[in-house]
Amino acid sequence: MDTTDRKILQALQANARASLQEISQAVGLSATPCWSRIRKMEDSGVIEGYTIRLNAQAIGLSDTVLVQVTLDSHSDNTLEKFGETLAAIPEVIEAYLVSGEYDYLLRVAVRDTRDYERLLRERLYKIKGIRHSKSSFVLRTLKRADLPLLGA
Repeated sequence: MDTTDRKILQALQANARASLQEISQAVGLSATPCWSRIRKMEDSGVIEGYTIRLNAQAIGLSDTVLVQVTLDSHSDNTLEKFGETLAAIPEVIEAYLVSGEYDYLLRVAVRDTRDYERLLRERLYKIKGIRHSKSSFVLRTLKRADLPLLGA
């Protein structure tokens, strides 16, 4: 990736709905080479896809909960099954295998505390192999950003 590719990525991060002409003008290329670069970044996996950012409160998901989880076992099979189970729970919007005191950090979106209690009872507490969990409700989001494009 060179400086022009990074400029294209910046333009797409700012507005993924921008037209090819708008992106081309922003980076100083004509449409055809700009499109070729975009396609190349898509094909190589630099650009994984295009999406929209939803306002959680506007769609009724007012609370974000960070859940730290420790498992009883760390075998490959246990980790794989745990990941598959999390993938099937729509309220779990991010899951990270982490170092430190806990094994996983989950980001969960729910309507309110009662909805989180329901999720715990009906889904999370039914996952076999969880030894311990700790939940923290997010009070306010101070920063939310896309990946930084260093060197752009």
